[in-house]
Amino acid sequence: MTERTRLASLDDVPDRGSVLFTAVDGTGTEEEVIVVPCDDDPGVEAWVNRCTHENYRLDRGRGAAMRDGQVICPKHGSMFDACSGHCDNGKAAGTTLVEVEVAVEDGAVFLADDEFAFAHEGGIDDGDGGPGSTSHLSF
Repeated sequence: MTERTRLASLDDVPDRGSVLFTAVDGTGTEEEVIVVPCDDDPGVEAWVNRCTHENYRLDRGRGAAMRDGQVICPKHGSMFDACSGHCDNGKAAGTTLVEVEVAVEDGAVFLADDEFAFAHEGGIDDGDGGPGSTSHLSF
């Protein structure tokens, strides 16, 4: 197993929101990942940042919308359980988000998935000097 990368402290994960980072999978493809609060041990879970219906981003750079322990897709309103990733309503009903394994040690969240390597904090487009992930317009 490769060395674990510290993603955030548990205190950095908002009660209703997410921490966004970019990772590279085994094929070299960049994937956005969200860390969200979960009532189950270890207190957080991580998911690839896209709805299973139409691949729409759950966190568009301001934190994923959450209500009652569920991550809400901003496009059609499907709700995914923050702990299991499963959706039982809306257009994504019957599907489950793609899990990214994380571990919690000494109050910190670490990337623990051998299928992903940490690239950087924020979304794919963050930090490259180009347009933000929510707009490709510049003024």
